[in-house]
Amino acid sequence: MIQTLPSIVRYSETDESGRLSLPALVDYFQDAAELHGDRLGIGWRYLAKQHLAWLLSSWQIEIGRLPALSEEILVKTWGWKFQSIFGMRNSLLLDKDGNTLVTANSVWFLYDTKAQKPVRVPENIVNAFGIHPRADMKYAPRKLPDMEGGEVMESFNVGRQNLDTNHHVNNAQYVAMAMECLPRAIKPAELLVEYKKQAYLGDTITPVVRRTEDGYAISLRALSGEPYANLRLRTD
Repeated sequence: MIQTLPSIVRYSETDESGRLSLPALVDYFQDAAELHGDRLGIGWRYLAKQHLAWLLSSWQIEIGRLPALSEEILVKTWGWKFQSIFGMRNSLLLDKDGNTLVTANSVWFLYDTKAQKPVRVPENIVNAFGIHPRADMKYAPRKLPDMEGGEVMESFNVGRQNLDTNHHVNNAQYVAMAMECLPRAIKPAELLVEYKKQAYLGDTITPVVRRTEDGYAISLRALSGEPYANLRLRTD
């Protein structure tokens, strides 16, 4: 099954340029993914009863154009591969004429919240989602190289507004945290995110930012120096 989610770009979803913000884009993709599971009867409520949760390992998001305020959009998402603990998902953002604005790949893994360990994806979940052809894009490795050097930014603590139903920082929140460290007038072309460690209420996060040849590298780190998430943003 391919899940669709029609919408319009709302004012609360835009940045100061009047276009869909990067964190709001990630929200759309994860909302469509959750809706996909929910419509099939295997959403977060079902998983919670089984002491299971999908956790995100990585994003690769290729951006052609971010839609403007009040623009009609359509999100499509589907699973293209399941292997052991992992599920691979494509997501598209289309305009009202069906043109692809954004193409994304995400890698998730199934986690046993009681045993506190990843588990193999059950056959009933694989069968429910189905397997569809993967999107046409140049796929990047799931893991990002460790970042060396960079400017250490001001630390902050995780608040309740950053948490989701898994009681940890939501994946889109890390994108929002990273964007706060970057110049205002940037035009994103590709976003890569690798999630390394879960952050919880009250945890301290310290961003480290380094300029690269084609954009920025950001590492959101614990007090120990261990990264919660590493991000690479290519800009136009």
